[in-house]
Amino acid sequence: MRRILILAEYDGTGFAGLQRQRTGLRTVQGELEGALARIGAIPKAVAAGRTDAGVHALAMPFHVDLPGRIPTERIPEALNRLLPEDLKVLRAQEVAQDFHARKDALWRAYRYRVLLRPHPSPLLRHRALWLRHPLDLEAMEEALPLLLGRHNFLGFAKEEVREGTRELLEARLERVEGEAGPELRFYFRGKSFLRGQVRGMVGTLLEVGLGKRPPESLKAILETADRRLAGPSAPAQGLYFLEAAYPREKLLP
Repeated sequence: MRRILILAEYDGTGFAGLQRQRTGLRTVQGELEGALARIGAIPKAVAAGRTDAGVHALAMPFHVDLPGRIPTERIPEALNRLLPEDLKVLRAQEVAQDFHARKDALWRAYRYRVLLRPHPSPLLRHRALWLRHPLDLEAMEEALPLLLGRHNFLGFAKEEVREGTRELLEARLERVEGEAGPELRFYFRGKSFLRGQVRGMVGTLLEVGLGKRPPESLKAILETADRRLAGPSAPAQGLYFLEAAYPREKLLP
């Protein structure tokens, strides 16, 4: 029995989220586990995190257990023959027997895309949030550092029952020229995130950019953990899970 780390890319538009749910709901985990069973693997895939309905991933790590002798480098091809067009495996790597995709992650990173142009894009309607109004980038850049470090982030989360203290290692934004026009892209990297935390932070930062609140208002949200003080959650379609990092000793050569 080998433990394998696989990296999956998916378009979250057609999924009810990553995590397996009640019968009848299509999920990333459900589709992946169905394919694993057909190549002789244990039909259980453990992810580095979770994403809600409509959220995408560029390289979501999962660990799976695989008996038999199928070469590790052939696992992506074997799975991709069975997986749907909106979910594919990019890479497979053997890892230590005690490797855990969620518990061993050193950090995780997310991106949020905002399309800034006068009219919406039919091509990006499931890929980015569209805004026609100009944003005050200086005000948002003033607010971003307030999120760094260890805080109680429950004020930005949703439907969260866990303890709210998390550490945000990096928070930045950049303006780029995307395929449909100018975009603003938020980047967040942290050890772990609460459910809905990134979308809550983006929604609040956009209110800063639109002049609806001052940058320093984020301090009160972090101090009180009161969700009512924050802005609305940004829509799911602009959010992407980017990657996670792991200790080298857990990854076999």
